[in-house]
Amino acid sequence: MMRIVLRGMITPLLVLLLMGATSTSEVQFVDVTQQSKVDFKQENSATSNKYLIETMGGGVALLDYDNDGRLDIFFTNGGQIDDPMPDGKTLDKSDKRFWNRLYHQNADAKFTDVTERAGLSGMPQGFYSMGVAVGDYDNDGFEDIYVTGFGGNILYHNNGNGTFTDMTKKAGVSAGGWSASAGFFDYDNDGKLDLFVTRYLDWNFKTNRYCGEKRPGYRAYCHPDNYDSMTDVLYHNNGDGTFTDVSGKAGIANPHGKGLGVAFADYDGDGYTDIFVANDSVQCFLYHNNGKGTFTEVGLLAGVGYNEDGKTFAGMGVDFSDYDNDGLPDLVITDLSNERYLLFHNNGDGSFRDATNQSGMGSATLSFSGWSTHFFDFDSDGWKDLFVAQSHVMDTIEKTSPNLRYLEPPLLLRNQSGHFGRVLAGEVFQRAWAGRGAAFGDLDNDGDVDIVVSNVGQKAYVLRNEGGNGKNWVGIETVGSRSNRDGIGARIKVVSPSGLTQFYTVNTAVGYLSASDKRVIAGLGDDPTAKLIEIRWPSGIVQKFENVKARQFLKAVEPAQ
Repeated sequence: MMRIVLRGMITPLLVLLLMGATSTSEVQFVDVTQQSKVDFKQENSATSNKYLIETMGGGVALLDYDNDGRLDIFFTNGGQIDDPMPDGKTLDKSDKRFWNRLYHQNADAKFTDVTERAGLSGMPQGFYSMGVAVGDYDNDGFEDIYVTGFGGNILYHNNGNGTFTDMTKKAGVSAGGWSASAGFFDYDNDGKLDLFVTRYLDWNFKTNRYCGEKRPGYRAYCHPDNYDSMTDVLYHNNGDGTFTDVSGKAGIANPHGKGLGVAFADYDGDGYTDIFVANDSVQCFLYHNNGKGTFTEVGLLAGVGYNEDGKTFAGMGVDFSDYDNDGLPDLVITDLSNERYLLFHNNGDGSFRDATNQSGMGSATLSFSGWSTHFFDFDSDGWKDLFVAQSHVMDTIEKTSPNLRYLEPPLLLRNQSGHFGRVLAGEVFQRAWAGRGAAFGDLDNDGDVDIVVSNVGQKAYVLRNEGGNGKNWVGIETVGSRSNRDGIGARIKVVSPSGLTQFYTVNTAVGYLSASDKRVIAGLGDDPTAKLIEIRWPSGIVQKFENVKARQFLKAVEPAQ
């Protein structure tokens, strides 16, 4: 038997190789942060008091805010925290390094910081920003932005001229408390985007506790068990620029959640969008849409409230997508090391089963801690793969658990007909980060999905998918008429001539604190066409396109009938 002796520091790359990662991939992600001129750093204002908000930001969004056909990037940022923070003092974002940031993509693929002109710094409001949601809430053809945070939330209306206006007070969507992820969706299919906001803990600077050991340097961020929970919030779009808080009436004002991630899909195919909330160390929520303006929480009954051992987990990021091409949306939820990222397979009868270990995801993720995540087909073979931005929540974890690391490399899992295995698709997957938010979209419009990651207390990075395997693809951009203009909630089926069928839901809310490109990109492998593209709009209209040529974006406008 060969005996291997390891000396010195075990690097993230070595950890991956020892755990069975494939070290090469025909597709490579290239770090283009420097050449793209994106120079954002998430300023978390870390203190010796270990205020919990310091380790939980920040979000990132990909959107085309000016409709020039190129995706732009928006980052949320923190605020100045005193050490210690005096009771009653408000957060300060006057220093430009704490501003939220909007980067406009130019024709040369470089980005320009247009935050000040756009009016999106968040400085006047003075909140510690967390998450971001994107959607055209007034159906005027321009994407609007909702920013969550500690201290308050902000709804920015896109004026269509490169600027935004704070409409929070008029719209009635401030939420309050500590808000985390948020997402736009149309829960009643009335053609107007509604808004769901997760809220994390009943926490403030005054109630911040001392956690961890009393030795110098061993103080730690507190576990959420030390604080009470908060209700999430559902806002109904009234169609006149205002929203109504219908949380209690709709049945989602559950007082027992500690919500971090949220995702939307019609998991039972009844034509109404359902909601999944990833809660931190308490039962996760699955809200079944009853189709009458109300929801029923069925997480326990459906088998997604706990893991297969009946235990809670530190739910953080989530995606609600069909990973095995059976037409049913499945769930992936990231959590902390030693918990395994959870994969729940949709059984088609209203229930789910824990497929974490069977799919290979358990062994691939046991030692990691994950945040934002998304199922997408990075190699265009027709199967949705998985990316996770990773890092432990505790920056002192190595002192108490020497086998773990605070900084971790991002994780890329290739989907091989429903079974997942690690791949290293570029040098960035060998570097360690404090990953939090991540957004996904085709930055260069070449038919493969690129990634932007925000790291707490570090600079962000931009990954360009080189798409080196030469496979075909087709992109679908939905424009609603009777449905909401974004087409959010539309269900898309793509059938290839070779027989592979894929299913997608148009959405922007995925992962953790983040918002992604709403366009769907389906890999076609070696097929030169998509035999059939079928779109089931939220209005109930079914639209079909046949023999769509590969390597193009199809703009699908909902029929007016």
